[in-house]
Amino acid sequence: MRIEVLGSGCKNCNVLEAATRQALQQLGIDEPISKVTDYRQIASYGVMSTPALAIDGDVKTTGRVPTVDEIANLITAAV
Repeated sequence: MRIEVLGSGCKNCNVLEAATRQALQQLGIDEPISKVTDYRQIASYGVMSTPALAIDGDVKTTGRVPTVDEIANLITAAV
């Protein structure tokens, strides 16, 4: 599984990363989280507003920080 936080490194990007780590821990999954900060690479995903969360290259959320439970549900659905 490949989990990526897409964004410039802003406060909300960091909050999304922390929430994603919490969701992974809650699920008992030990996966690294990649941070994508390059604007061209972010745009290649079709993302126009950050932060965004991508799982296995598929963008799941954009422009907001979902709850830990929402993230856990997205991860579970992708497994």
